Parts: sequence; structure tokens; C-alpha cells
Amino acid sequence: MANNLSVRHLRAFTQIAGCGSFTRAAESLHLTQSTLTATIKQLEQQLGLSLLDRTTRRVLLTSEGERFLPVAERLLSDFDTAITDLQARAEHQQGQVGIAASPSVLTRLLPAVVHRYNQQFPNIGLYLRDDGAGGIEQRVLDNEVDFGIAGNHSNHPDLSYLPLLKDRYGIVVPAGHPLSRPSEAIDWQQLRHERLIYLSSDTGIRAQLSAVEVEGEVVLPLDGALLEVSNPAVLAALIEEGVGISILPALAAATPSFNHLHFCPLVQPLVEREVFILTRRGRSLSPAAQTLRDMLLNSISDASLPPYVSCELSA
Repeated sequence: MANNLSVRHLRAFTQIAGCGSFTRAAESLHLTQSTLTATIKQLEQQLGLSLLDRTTRRVLLTSEGERFLPVAERLLSDFDTAITDLQARAEHQQGQVGIAASPSVLTRLLPAVVHRYNQQFPNIGLYLRDDGAGGIEQRVLDNEVDFGIAGNHSNHPDLSYLPLLKDRYGIVVPAGHPLSRPSEAIDWQQLRHERLIYLSSDTGIRAQLSAVEVEGEVVLPLDGALLEVSNPAVLAALIEEGVGISILPALAAATPSFNHLHFCPLVQPLVEREVFILTRRGRSLSPAAQTLRDMLLNSISDASLPPYVSCELSA
């Protein structure tokens, strides 16, 4: 037999049990007595048991009704709590939002947005995860975070990629380096004899650099002995020490770690990186996550971006 019971059946039963009267229970529930009586009849017919004994003066619980009452009260309590929690989340009174992004995005673009969001919705927890492009995609796919901010690492069919920014590649060198000439164009061929320090292979930056060609030939020596790091702050320290130079997108080079270094854009070819907002296809963002995403988009649209970085959001 199909189970056609609903919350209204449970609420009707517990209210009668508490009042000891159909009349008072109907008034409390704002129902007519006939409607309440019909609801209890449906409940008892569905269960195949009598839960209430009607006397001329009072309504009493049967033994089955006494056993069922605490169960019905617990079910109603759980239901009411769940609804209250959902409403609180919809009204940004509780919940949490997770974002995965590259260190440059977390450092350069998110602090001001997070500050405003936290002031406006202090009861919403925020957690930020830094990772490479591949790791960011996987965190979104695993529902570990609500959305990510990264390059298109794999064009995964289960992810949506919303264009956010575009920035240009250039070299990062210490002060006084022979290639520290911001007024002159630096081409890729000039890097052949430089000691290059790379970010690790799990980053979208490294993947894009490995495909740069000039006249059909890959430019960068990405095989053999490499000097690579996984942390941008370590990369900046090595460059400042004079260990080598690096190739980065403009946004990454505009983070505080690189303040004492020089960024010079590269030409022939001019290579750019696209940065997207990544979400899981078929999965709606929570109201809290949607609000944070919208605040980020508005912030990017209005922001004064570093040189060689442009907003890619549609008007």
C-alpha cells in the first residue's frame, strides 16, 4: 500500500494529543473540526490502527497512539529544524562557501571581495583553497568547493567555464638584469640562454608555456634538468636572489611577492592566459555562494586591474 501520509497528518495528531480535544486542536491549527476529523481518519486508515479514543468529555491516546506520539513529535521537530536551516541559508544567516583558486587570484582579486562579503554576511563561513589549475578543476568536480577560479586546464565536459580575465605573459627579472627593459619588447628567442625557473607541472601556466612555438618550434627547454617550484613566493625569492628568471602571466607578477621585481611583457608571439570561473554543470550554487560569485563579478567589472590584465566579462 502506498504511503500517503504527510506532515499535516502528524501535526494534526500531535496537536490533538496535546490538547485532548478536537475542538481546541482545530482552533489551534486554524482548521474546521470536520477537516481535522477527516485528517485523523485518513491517518488511522493508512496505519490500520486506532490512535485516539473519543469519549464524551475527552480524547485519549490508545496504547498504539502513546507509542507513536514521541515518534511523530521527533519527525515534526526534525522537519521543522530542517526547514528553519534551509530558510536561514536562503537568507544568508548560516552556511559556508568554498572557493579554489590560484595563489595570484587569492592574493590579488579576492581579499577585498571577501572583506565586503564577511562584513555583510558575518554568519557565513568562507574557506579558500589555493591549488594548480588541475587541482582546482578536481575540487569543483568533487564538490569540495562551490566554484573555482582558474584556467581551462582540461575542458572537462562536467564543468562550465565563464570567462573572467585575460592576462599577458612576460618575464619576471630582478632589478638590474639585462632584460629589465620595460620600454623595449622582449621576444621569446631572447630567453634561450637564460636560466629559467618554472612553476610545477600541475599548474595551467606550465602547461601553456610548454606549447609556445616560434616558427613551428617549441621555444622553451622543458626537458632535461629543470629548476621548478610549486610556491610563487619561493619563485619570487629565487629570482630576487639572482638564481634565474621566470615567465609568468601579468596577474601573477602583480602579487605582493613580486613587488621588488620587474615584469616585461613578451612578444613574437604575444601569449595570453584566460582565467575562468569554474562551476559544476547541473549543480546549482547555494544562495550564499551565488551572492559571493556575483560580488566577485561586480568587483572585477569595476576594478582597476594591473597592466596587461583585462576583464573578459560580457557587458
